[in-house]
Amino acid sequence: MTKYLLNKFLYTVDRDPSLVERYRDDAQGTVAWWEANVANALLNGHTGEASTWQRLTDEERAALTGHDYVALFSLGAHPFLTLTLFIAMFERDHDEPLAFQKQYAARLAHFDLPYPDIAT
Repeated sequence: MTKYLLNKFLYTVDRDPSLVERYRDDAQGTVAWWEANVANALLNGHTGEASTWQRLTDEERAALTGHDYVALFSLGAHPFLTLTLFIAMFERDHDEPLAFQKQYAARLAHFDLPYPDIAT
């Protein structure tokens, strides 16, 4: 698994409002674009250096393209990264305050301690 790359996707997309909207509207296209153009670049805008070997697994790609935060959590994605990104994407679809956060908690309620390892 590539938890680092998975978390890097969540981190970088969450910090760019245009990418949040792009990911909400076209998850498959955004994931493919990000993997081809951003995945192997250094974090925080550094240029001139890049890696060439990192790739998402098919399972990670499917979870990302399906907006499946339960699968992402089970794969070891950091829960704060998934929560903040998915709040930005889907809180607006709910009328009640904290409705999405409650849905998120309910869908993850079946996990028992110890949770999946989030170390990268």
